[in-house]
Amino acid sequence: MCFLAAAVAPAAAQTAHADSLARGVEQLRQVIGEWTATTEFLREDGTTARSVEGTYAFQWVVPDRVITGHSEIPALSQQSAILFYVSEAKGIIEMVSVGGDGDLWIMTGPVAGETRNTLPKTMPDGTVLELRFTRSDVTADAFMSRMEYSTDAGHTWKPGNRQTFRRCS
Repeated sequence: MCFLAAAVAPAAAQTAHADSLARGVEQLRQVIGEWTATTEFLREDGTTARSVEGTYAFQWVVPDRVITGHSEIPALSQQSAILFYVSEAKGIIEMVSVGGDGDLWIMTGPVAGETRNTLPKTMPDGTVLELRFTRSDVTADAFMSRMEYSTDAGHTWKPGNRQTFRRCS
């Protein structure tokens, strides 16, 4: 009986890992293509302070593992390069984004999850900032993304922005 239990536990863990990985890969597959995005910058009370339009485009670099992307928000004169990748060994998805200012952001989360966090980053004014991104309301042709920020090591989170993505036809 002990031998059977020892054999079943690793098999169950492998199945759970495979299921988790499959959900993560499906997240990557879902974003492939071209998107329009409305970004609403939020006040602390959650109301919209400003809204801007932009575009995002994503394509495979390594099928089912690595995506490259580009975003552009003309009203902010902002462009960025994006990289999404699955690390099967670590059980994570990371998103890396760098804009024209050369500021690199790395957002990491569990492979099957929809939330990714940055590491703490010291800003020019000395504030230590962390960002949290959560994707929701996912359909074949749309999804939402919410960015929150913390300046107290993740004890409290304040609204940053909300994005509505719609697939281009």
